[in-house]
Amino acid sequence: MNLDHKTLALQQFLDNSPSLYHAVSQLETLLLEKGYTRLAENAPWELCAGGSYFLIRGGSALVAFRIPQRGPTGFLLSASHTDRPTFKVKEHGELVGQYTRLAVERYGGMLIAPWLDRPLSIAGRVLVDTGDGVESRLVNLDQDLLMIPNVAIHMNRKANDGYAWNPAVDVLPLVGSTQAQGKLQQALEQAAGGKLLGHDLYLYLRQKATVWGLEENLISSAGLDDLQCVWGCTQGFLNAAPCGAIPVLCLFDSEEVGSNSVQGAASMLLESTLSRIAAALSLNLSQLLANSFMVSADNAHAIHPNHPEYADPTNAPMLNGGIVLKFNAAQRYTTDAMSAALFRKLCSSVNVPVQSFYNRADLTGGSTLGHISLNHVSVPTADIGLPQLAMHSCYETAGLQDSLYLEKAMAAYYSATLIQTTNGYTLA
Repeated sequence: MNLDHKTLALQQFLDNSPSLYHAVSQLETLLLEKGYTRLAENAPWELCAGGSYFLIRGGSALVAFRIPQRGPTGFLLSASHTDRPTFKVKEHGELVGQYTRLAVERYGGMLIAPWLDRPLSIAGRVLVDTGDGVESRLVNLDQDLLMIPNVAIHMNRKANDGYAWNPAVDVLPLVGSTQAQGKLQQALEQAAGGKLLGHDLYLYLRQKATVWGLEENLISSAGLDDLQCVWGCTQGFLNAAPCGAIPVLCLFDSEEVGSNSVQGAASMLLESTLSRIAAALSLNLSQLLANSFMVSADNAHAIHPNHPEYADPTNAPMLNGGIVLKFNAAQRYTTDAMSAALFRKLCSSVNVPVQSFYNRADLTGGSTLGHISLNHVSVPTADIGLPQLAMHSCYETAGLQDSLYLEKAMAAYYSATLIQTTNGYTLA
């Protein structure tokens, strides 16, 4: 299989992101290579025309932006999230009985069954005592380390009848025999290079991203929700032409658990960043926001090949059918007629197809970053995503062409200028 460089870059990003911290670390390296300057939130900012900047909060959220050569007209924003449903390792996590197991808790609304009987490992960040202070370091125990074993059908005859998983019993990973006691802590401290004072560690699936199908146009991987949008928005942001607005790339943490963290969309991170940009440029923030726009990019449900009945009959996105505009009358998604029209026109200008998604009327759907961030930064917003199957599984599936569509659309978006008219807005 001969894959193009864009596909290989996406696969590499996915494979090298066993945790949200590793994903953000990769993007930090990429931005530095592109000449971006990292800013510290606890230091003064001196921003100059033509400058490119970014900041990282908590190792898991990132905001990048560029200052145009001339006075900016507003902000062009996008928001995606770095976290995914998984299992988080508890403090004092070893459970020793007949075997050595690991105590974990669910992070986010996950599909549990796919996690069983698969090789797993551990990655994330640890806090290490250096003698001079506490330092955060990335850790990835890059080996087949753990497994959550199923109970044989002979002992659990209800396994295929809608079994109700008990997260305190059924999903505790097996580490080894009783002789394995203490070895995981040793492995973590060896990988970290010091004594651990704390950690944010997660299980991850060892299977790599793969392109597959007779047409070789499907991609499966851990974390497509929402790393596929993270990558597409980042590539569009970096490849955009200069424009009259301030392009802003927002990558938040904690979306899968409600966004209520210091690094989440419900925090002051974005509002504070935009306020400091305006102050550094001696501009009025409210005036800039009045001429701004946001694309909230978080993956969407494709119509399922075996269960088309779960989809709305006339708004059922297909894999490789294009970017999805997401609608909800209760504002769980923030797309309205105006923001949808602007986004459709933008995509049409670069030959990117657009699909629509509504939840079936009797099914309750989820929500995403757009309506949460509006509590702090109130600008017209289009909620979009890429269609995928098996959302919140440990191994998800999406269309490869849709990733390329997103890169292309976001490059056009970040190259545009939003103009407010008496009747609404236009992107020029």
